[in-house]
Amino acid sequence: MSAIMRALFGRCDLLTPLRMDQLVQYIQTNHWLVAATAAVIVLVLVFEIRARAEGLAAVSPQDAIRLMNRGAVVIDLRPAEQFAAGHLSGARRMEGEQLLKAGDTLKKYKQKPLIVYDESGSAGTSAARQLKAQGFEHAFNLRGGLAAWRSDNLPLEKGSKAGG
Repeated sequence: MSAIMRALFGRCDLLTPLRMDQLVQYIQTNHWLVAATAAVIVLVLVFEIRARAEGLAAVSPQDAIRLMNRGAVVIDLRPAEQFAAGHLSGARRMEGEQLLKAGDTLKKYKQKPLIVYDESGSAGTSAARQLKAQGFEHAFNLRGGLAAWRSDNLPLEKGSKAGG
């Protein structure tokens, strides 16, 4: 038993302290590896910070219902045929060109929460970002888009009449 313990914990190179001169020598010898590792760390940090910032602007279907009950304006970014097949209650359909002019057309709603969505949530993220750039402080994306809304078995309105 003691032979096994000595073999396992006797002299372990991983546990010996790394001296500074060895670290400098390692960096000098493997400078490409160290540079690649640093680049990967920076990319991961940037990705995580960006994902968290976008995550703050996204709301779940349940949070969207709460915002809608408080008078949120709901904007559907999908084509007219998909809008007519089913959309959130009170949603108004807007296209990309209209969204760029939303600062003018929706200026009376700048203080209200705005929820934008598409089928999957991918276009909604950039739309929420565009709306925030136009001064809509409370612009949110429906996380997961209408697909998430459907997966939670929440109701949809049918027809082409836009709410609002």
